[in-house]
Amino acid sequence: MDPVTVGIIGTLGVFLLLFLGMPIAFALMLVGFSGIAYLSSFEAALPVVAQTTYDVASHYPYTVIPLFIVMGGFAGSSGLTKDLYGAFDKWLRKLPGGLGIATIGACAGFSAVSGSSVATAATMGTVALPEMKSYNYDPALATGTVAAGGTLGFLIPPSIGFVVYGMLTEQSIGKLLVAGMLPGITLALAFIAIVVLLVKIKPSLAPTSPEPVSWSEKFNSLLGVWEPMLLFLIVMGGIYLGFFTPTEAGAVGATVLLLVALLKKKLTWGNLTEALREAVRISVMVLFLVTGANVFTYFLALSTIPMQVATWASGLDVSPYLIHTVIILIYLFLGCFLDAISMMVLTMPVIFPVVQALNFDPIWFGVVAVLMMEAGLITPPMGLNIFTVAGVAKDVSVETIFKGVTPFLLAVFVVVALISIFPQIALFLPQMMLR
Repeated sequence: MDPVTVGIIGTLGVFLLLFLGMPIAFALMLVGFSGIAYLSSFEAALPVVAQTTYDVASHYPYTVIPLFIVMGGFAGSSGLTKDLYGAFDKWLRKLPGGLGIATIGACAGFSAVSGSSVATAATMGTVALPEMKSYNYDPALATGTVAAGGTLGFLIPPSIGFVVYGMLTEQSIGKLLVAGMLPGITLALAFIAIVVLLVKIKPSLAPTSPEPVSWSEKFNSLLGVWEPMLLFLIVMGGIYLGFFTPTEAGAVGATVLLLVALLKKKLTWGNLTEALREAVRISVMVLFLVTGANVFTYFLALSTIPMQVATWASGLDVSPYLIHTVIILIYLFLGCFLDAISMMVLTMPVIFPVVQALNFDPIWFGVVAVLMMEAGLITPPMGLNIFTVAGVAKDVSVETIFKGVTPFLLAVFVVVALISIFPQIALFLPQMMLR
């Protein structure tokens, strides 16, 4: 068989193995190894798998992954979540859907010290859902707000999504993290607009809190915001100004949060071991996914499929933005069945060469890709954040959460359209970086 046919059969084989229940990392690795062995030789395929596994596991910049995860664990241990939510609650509760707006704001704040969207949704769910329930918020709105707000952890830096994209495409992780700042703020504001709009249309969704809050209480609550703000400025400011690499920034952030938790006397042995265990679990998962994707990429390179698809796409007599729209629709479809990181490692070997052939900025496309992965976290029937919130809100059905989160998907698409029309929203800060 010619190499292209082998590549097509291999790609279909990956989806077949996924359908049969094989983990995506092993499916990619098995098909990649088999394809290299067929197109080259068994002797050539063995060292590719061994060397790729070693290279990924030993690559120093990838230590940023466990450091960002540990940051999130220490942030939860030090009580930042309750302090953040309390501050936003006191300032915003009188607005339409005030507790929902406070939840989005607190999710954005927690995302600034945690690289995990699932951790953000789970942590904020335990704090915000009981409060909204006590004020008779509609269950769909309450759970949908937490699930959508949790996705900000995948976009607002420090973000594991940008780290994985940078690993797969060999782009600057520092620039990608900085590029997510303005789109992250824009998406948080769009989520807030959705909450306000829904409550304006149907006020019974979110009864207004009758309890007055004095100005002294409001200003005292700001004491709970300075820690994540300071940490965000240290971590992202250090990357932006060229003082730290992303890995060094992760180490600094994790150390600062460890000291905060110790000073507050809120770090227990159980919290510490749980944070470290979670860091190991997620890091190993991501590194195996990237290893499998790299082996599969070698196979696809031998099959010449990425080059031929890129050449074909760039030669089409259509607007590049039409192809860009098709890519977004592909991600929307895949988001119904795959988790965010798996979707990224599965598609980038083919899609990224197309993006390069169309002369799209890779940093800008990284933001668009992460936004679509974010949409996948709340897209039925496999939205990971939805099942995370369902685990916290045990009295609310999954169907209700899906109903509540649907309007927030519209906000994601609006932000994707804005960034597509005005790329400088994503590129302005990276272009101003000192290195």
